Amino acid sequence: MQNIVNDEIENLEWYHPTLTRHTAESILMQNGSDGTYLLRPSRKGSVKYALSVKCNQAVKHFPVLWSSPEIKFGQCTFKSAEEFVDHFRNKPLLSGESGQVVLLKIPYPRDIEEPDTYESVTLHGEFCGDQESDRKNINFSVNSKEGFLTKLGGHIKSWRTRWFVLQRNELKYFKQKSSKNCIRVLDLDQCKGCCEDLTHPSQSYVFKLDMGWRIFYLSSTSAQDMHDWIKNINFRLKGNSA
Repeated sequence: MQNIVNDEIENLEWYHPTLTRHTAESILMQNGSDGTYLLRPSRKGSVKYALSVKCNQAVKHFPVLWSSPEIKFGQCTFKSAEEFVDHFRNKPLLSGESGQVVLLKIPYPRDIEEPDTYESVTLHGEFCGDQESDRKNINFSVNSKEGFLTKLGGHIKSWRTRWFVLQRNELKYFKQKSSKNCIRVLDLDQCKGCCEDLTHPSQSYVFKLDMGWRIFYLSSTSAQDMHDWIKNINFRLKGNSA
């Protein structure tokens, strides 16, 4: 019976078997709207799964308790996976300890197809000149990047999702994507190196930025995104050493 319920839940289109808490936050902040939710595994005691929901520029996490063969979520007890799923089809309201109420609107699917639409090319040219000496002073649009990354705190060692913007030789990060003022500006002229980091097994796709006075540890949402950040940052560093 337990395996049957497991299979029914884990075959849901909005169940993400490999997501950690922090990766779920990054994905929902970047791609979701208020009320977007997903189900993921949890390794916290009797909590079998966790429901992650985007609401009001933040992501909330709610425990799904497993007491075979029942599933407990909030004040509800479900005797089968079918009852559990039907509950979410009715777009329920959730309220946590903060008192903030959120309506579950849109399940975030595990498999997302790439849209079959592409931007038309209206201009295609090459940069001519002394690229090595000029690249640190030119804002190459192809090498500018922005997106959510999860950052390890300097004093309080917890991971928090921030909006990062890489432009010219500066890496800025903001509390939210909509924030007007950045928390900090990192001058990449001071950076000693950027590479993948494997010293944080609890986090996926981590890379480090060595600023000399501090090493910043950043977690991306995928291996490809991590390598894109590393490549774009190292492009600046190569220009710095020219």
